[in-house]
Amino acid sequence: MSGAKIHTVLASLLLARGKVVTDSRLSSLLWGWDPPATMNAQIYTYISRLRKLLGPQVELVRRQPGYLIHTPTSRIDTMEFERLHRLGRAALAERRYEDADELLRGALNLWRGPALANVTPHLADAELPQLEETRTAALEHRIETDLALARHQQLIPELTGLVAEFPVRERLRAQLMTALYRCGRQADALHVYNEGREALAEELGVDPGADLNATYQSVLDGSLALARDPASVTTSAPHGSHASHSGEPAAAGTVPRSQEAAVPAMLPADISDFTGREGELAGLLARLGPPPQGERQSSHFRPQRLLITGMAGVGKTALAVHAAHAAARHFPDGQLYANLCHTDGRPKDPAQVLLQLLRALGEPLARAAEPGGPVGDLDELIRLYRTRTAGRRLLILLDNAVSDLQLGPLLPGTMTAAVLVTGRTRLSAVAGSHTTVCAPMDRGESLAMLAAVAGVRRIAVEPDAADAIAACCGGLPLALRIAGARLASRPYWSVTRLAGRLADNGTRLHELRFGDLDVRQTLRSSMRRFTVAEHELLRELAALGRSPFPAGAAAVLAGLPESAAEEFLERLVDVSMLDMAGVDASGLPQYRFHELVLVYAHSLPGARPVKEPAGKGVSVQ
Repeated sequence: MSGAKIHTVLASLLLARGKVVTDSRLSSLLWGWDPPATMNAQIYTYISRLRKLLGPQVELVRRQPGYLIHTPTSRIDTMEFERLHRLGRAALAERRYEDADELLRGALNLWRGPALANVTPHLADAELPQLEETRTAALEHRIETDLALARHQQLIPELTGLVAEFPVRERLRAQLMTALYRCGRQADALHVYNEGREALAEELGVDPGADLNATYQSVLDGSLALARDPASVTTSAPHGSHASHSGEPAAAGTVPRSQEAAVPAMLPADISDFTGREGELAGLLARLGPPPQGERQSSHFRPQRLLITGMAGVGKTALAVHAAHAAARHFPDGQLYANLCHTDGRPKDPAQVLLQLLRALGEPLARAAEPGGPVGDLDELIRLYRTRTAGRRLLILLDNAVSDLQLGPLLPGTMTAAVLVTGRTRLSAVAGSHTTVCAPMDRGESLAMLAAVAGVRRIAVEPDAADAIAACCGGLPLALRIAGARLASRPYWSVTRLAGRLADNGTRLHELRFGDLDVRQTLRSSMRRFTVAEHELLRELAALGRSPFPAGAAAVLAGLPESAAEEFLERLVDVSMLDMAGVDASGLPQYRFHELVLVYAHSLPGARPVKEPAGKGVSVQ
């Protein structure tokens, strides 16, 4: 099978992962902005040729308005790579380093040359940056695993080449500094940092981020020791082997004794370009840090319960992770982390979460449990968890909490552990906690975040367009990060072009997605517990626009009693899909839609015309 066009059709269908690829999408990937008059006939011809070449085991199905591919008996390398990478990241987070090594190497071994080597430039421009970014991230995770397994000596040649290839990729540079330092080459590690600082300033006009600076400081103060006891691993063992230090084969499911005693460090990686939230961050760190001088030391050992709330995509997790990393030194017994939701927004079973946390704490019964199998008695797991955490100075981050019923079993009984909870609603299980409400970013913070992701110079060249993008994102960090990432991955795009694409309310949510980040899906997850009728009611209320409104106005529009309308509005407030906007002259509460929630509501089928344009005040010259 030869020819870039037919390869492009096949690649685009495979990369769609079982979804329909429209005719217009195929046309743009084949011919760009200048398709031939016979494009439909040519696409049909390419599909027919593919059917003959691929045989009956692969189905190419015509489904309006395009085509999709079914491969029931075949393995698609991209999907298998993503699966192994996901499992490898999870194993690395749980400190199962040998498992992580095997999984991540298996994922990277699926790359047998440059991706999309024989396709049109249009497809390569659209898909290659994301594929290469994912591959490089997997490589960084595999190197992180090698460092944990004390393979720093073997890593130096590879990392030296990678840093030369990717001079502004800070994580790779930090990993090279770590490997050099652990080999006794402190001066070389500092030289690598200085070279990186010059490269970042020259190419991007920015200073090193938090991770690279932290590594630099660790080299200076001598704290870059091995994360685990080197005696628990065999550095000369072949990659992927499970030999024990004694040379005897490791029994299946066993964990080295040194790892059992290790301090848990489960926090996700910190965000190197964390931007804004200075006030919120300072408040959290003040409560997570030691008591001020002059106060009784024992006052610090009160139950610390810190809750971060806000709408979907507002940056709760980013703030929590950044604060947890900054405060980690105050919790010498370790840091625990659990995401309490599946990717589709479904809450996780607290028993499964407890097993994950108990494994990190070295509980043998938790390690013996089979993934996906019976999790045992919840009360017994709670007892084990509270026993393991009793008296320990732990920082526990519980991300995306859904309900009190889910959260209650995960709170330790000890007074010495701090618990940081993120969620879209207030929870009575953390009553008496300090609550931090994350509001959308203001204009200055929005532009700073856009510049941090897309590049300072890129944004400074077109300030009006950058303002328009910030306005279209409504100060929502998730949307701003997606917009910045799209610009960063498409250096040939002007900022004005993206601003123009975002200005159309009808397609804005389609534009605000990049890789696994998707504003529409994130907002939809907040409505997971609402019925179809309630989704239709939200669609009706979208006609109220962005101005504050009372429950009475919603009642008239929806044809409901005012009490029923107010109850529904309060439920939307509870899941942060609606903001409180104060009270009117009569003391009645006023409500207001966020910019992107309103756009989402209008995108639901059958929405009424909006009274006020959702993008009012946003213009692109």
